[in-house]
Amino acid sequence: MITLAQLCDHVGPELGLTRPGRIKHTVLTGVHISELTDPTPYLEGGELLLTTGIPLAGDQASVNDYVQRLLDRGVAALGLGLGAGIDRVSPELRTGCELVGLELLIVPAGIPFLNVSRAYWDLVGRAEQSELAVGLKQQTSLARAATRPGAVAAVIRLLAEACAGWAAYLPADDRPETVWPASQRAVLPRLRGETSRLHLAGTYSSATFPLDDTEVVVYSIVVERATVGFLAVGAGHALRRADRQLLLTGCMLLAVSARQERQLAQSKAQQRAAIASLLIQGYPDAARLIVAEFGLAPLPERFSLLVIAGHNLAALSTAELANRVGKLSAQHPPKEIRQRIIGATLRCEVSGLTVVLVEAGRPTDAPLAVPTRSTDAPLAVPDQSDRRSAGSAAQHVATGSSAEQLSAALSEDASLKQLAELWPQLSARCRRAAPGTLIGDTDSAKVEADGWVLALRDHSRGELLATVRSYLRNRGQWEATARELGVHRNSLRNRIAAASELLQLDLDDADVAAHLWLALSAHSAAEPVHPASIDAGWPGGN
Repeated sequence: MITLAQLCDHVGPELGLTRPGRIKHTVLTGVHISELTDPTPYLEGGELLLTTGIPLAGDQASVNDYVQRLLDRGVAALGLGLGAGIDRVSPELRTGCELVGLELLIVPAGIPFLNVSRAYWDLVGRAEQSELAVGLKQQTSLARAATRPGAVAAVIRLLAEACAGWAAYLPADDRPETVWPASQRAVLPRLRGETSRLHLAGTYSSATFPLDDTEVVVYSIVVERATVGFLAVGAGHALRRADRQLLLTGCMLLAVSARQERQLAQSKAQQRAAIASLLIQGYPDAARLIVAEFGLAPLPERFSLLVIAGHNLAALSTAELANRVGKLSAQHPPKEIRQRIIGATLRCEVSGLTVVLVEAGRPTDAPLAVPTRSTDAPLAVPDQSDRRSAGSAAQHVATGSSAEQLSAALSEDASLKQLAELWPQLSARCRRAAPGTLIGDTDSAKVEADGWVLALRDHSRGELLATVRSYLRNRGQWEATARELGVHRNSLRNRIAAASELLQLDLDDADVAAHLWLALSAHSAAEPVHPASIDAGWPGGN
C-alpha cells in the first residue's frame, strides 16, 4: 500500500503542501488527472486527483461544491498544477479544502503530471516486488514445514505469524486441536460451535464471523469429498490478497498432510488386516513374521475372537464399531466390551463379516456399567461417542448398520493356534444370531436356539413351529410326523424344507436338533417333553 507521504517523499520538491506542515499517511489507490468540473464518475476513491485549475474558476460556492464532490467520492488529495493558467493557489480553493479537511498539494510550474504518475507506479512496483518476495518466502517456509515431522503444528504457527494473530486447526474427528499461540486455546470451544452452526462440512468453503474483537476466517479442509478439519485464523490486521493466498496454500498443505495421514492409516490397517486374517486361518507363525517384518509390537499370546455381521461395517471406525457392539443385547453381557474393542488393533473383513481380535485381559479405562435387563432390550452404554462438529458428524450418519441391525458373536480368550478352530463355529453363530444381539460362549447355544424358535413363531406360515416340534418329537420320521399332524408327507416335506431354509439349519443334525428341542420345550410349557427322543439320536428320515 502506497501512502501520500511516501509519494511526496519519493517525488521530492515536485509535489508538496501549499504551506509548511506534515503530509498525511493516507493510502492512495492511484493518481488521476482530470479537468472536468465533476470527475467523480471516473474515480473509485482513494486517488490523488491532479488538475491545472480549469474546473476551479468561479466563486467560493462553486469551488466548495467541487471540493465537496471530491470528498464525497473519497478522493485522498487534490494536486494543483501551477504555470498552466494559474500561478498561485486561490484563497477560495484553500478555504474550501480547509473547511472539509481535504489535503491540498501543489505541483510547481514546469513539472509534468506524468512525473507524479510515474513516481506512484514506481512505488507500486517496488511494493509488489517486496510483497512478492515476502510471499514467496512465506510460501516456501510453509512448503518446507509441511514436509517435516509435526507438519500441522508448524503450518499453523507460520500462518499465525504471517497474519500477526492466531491460527488453529480443528480436526473433524476426536483428535486434539492445534492452536498457536497456546494462549488462544480458550477460543476452541467457540470455534467448534461456529463451524457446527455454519454447516461448513463436506464442501470447499469459507466463512467469516466476529469473535470477541477479532474477525475470524474459517476454511474447511476437504480430502476426497470428506471434511477432515477446519482452519481458523484470527488476523491482527485486515487480510490482504497475499494473506488470503497464503491461507489457501495453508489449506492445501493441511489437506495434503491429512491425505498422507489417511493413506498411512489405511496402509497400517491393511497390514493389521493381513495379520488378523492369517491368525483366524491358522497361520500364527506367518502372522508373527509379518509383525516382525514391519516392526510392529509383538503379538499377545491370547485373544478373544469377535465376529460381527451387518451392512457396510468397513466404513465404521473401531471406536464407532465398539459403540454399536456395546449396545447389543446379551444374556451375559461381556465385561467392559466397548473399551476392549476400542483398544483392538487387529481387524479384518472376511466373507461379509467383520472380525476383531480383542486382546485377552487388556486393561481398560473404566468398568462398563451393565444393568440388569431382559434380552429383548439393548444394553445401555455410556455415551462416549467421538466428538465431532455437527457438520462432520452428518457425514458419518448411516455409514453402517445401527446397533439394532447388527449381530455379533464373542469367544472366550483363546491362544493363537485356537483362533482358527473357533472361527468356523463363531462365524456360523454370528450369522444365525438375531439382529441386535451379542452371543458369548456362555449363552451362545441357548440364545441361538431361542432365536430359531422366535423365527419359526413369527413366520407368516404359522404352521412351521408346530411342524418342527412334531418332527423333532418323532425323531425325524416322516410317516409318524405326518400322521400326528394329519397332513400328507409331501406337505410335511415342504414345511420342513421351508423351516430349514428359514433357519439356515439342518434339522437332522443331532446337535442342532437337541438345542432346538430344548428351546421349543422352554417356550411351550404345555407341550410334553420327551427327553428319550433326544437321547436316542436323530437318524434322519424318509
